[in-house]
Amino acid sequence: MLHVSGEVIRGAPQAVGQLRENGHRLRFVTNNTTHSRRSLAVDLRRLGFELEDKELQTTALAAAHELAGRRVLALTMAAVLEDLDAVELVGEDADAVLLGGAAETEETNRVFSYMNLARAFAELEAGAELYCLHRNRWWQTSRGPLLDSGCFVAGLEYASDVEATVLGKPSTAYFAAAVEALDAEPGLTWMVGDDIDADVAGARRFGLRTALVRTGKFRPDDLDRSAAEPDVVLSSVADLPRWLEEML
Repeated sequence: MLHVSGEVIRGAPQAVGQLRENGHRLRFVTNNTTHSRRSLAVDLRRLGFELEDKELQTTALAAAHELAGRRVLALTMAAVLEDLDAVELVGEDADAVLLGGAAETEETNRVFSYMNLARAFAELEAGAELYCLHRNRWWQTSRGPLLDSGCFVAGLEYASDVEATVLGKPSTAYFAAAVEALDAEPGLTWMVGDDIDADVAGARRFGLRTALVRTGKFRPDDLDRSAAEPDVVLSSVADLPRWLEEML
């Protein structure tokens, strides 16, 4: 919604600044699983966005909160491990298996190797619970859509006959944490995103108002295939400040 592979959506940094100037409280809610919160915040500031680290909500931090004190076999990118410091990372005898996301790196091949997936399956068969940072099917890059980790989540669910607990979008708990951080009411809070399933459908289930933007992951047939109906469809997040002022 704000950038694609480091390419800023035109007008997005200015829109964030204008929203703040207009008195809106902001929370940046991401399913990114390839970088820590600290690293993501640094990157966003480098791209021209005004934000503090604490305003950025990541799935790894949600996992750390949910799984604190438990023994966890984590199939995640190494970069997010600093956000998982509240959990005990183990290679066997796990209480939980945690799947992260994929990236355009050789590390992805190592994380989701057959050996690691087989280890995860063995832990699930021994009674461990299955968690995932998200179950996105694909993610948008400057080179086009790339396969994401949702297929590995679905494969482990099928093989072990268990259902994964999703910690990021579209889980209601993830949106609830964002609203709590803002000290806001769901019905007076807007979720703005480019994914009709993870952003719009998930937010609507929690009672949030929703705006779908036609950038990034958006596809023209999203509105036809999905049962989720956003409150408004905008060309870009750059249009949001003016639209909100006119609507309010």
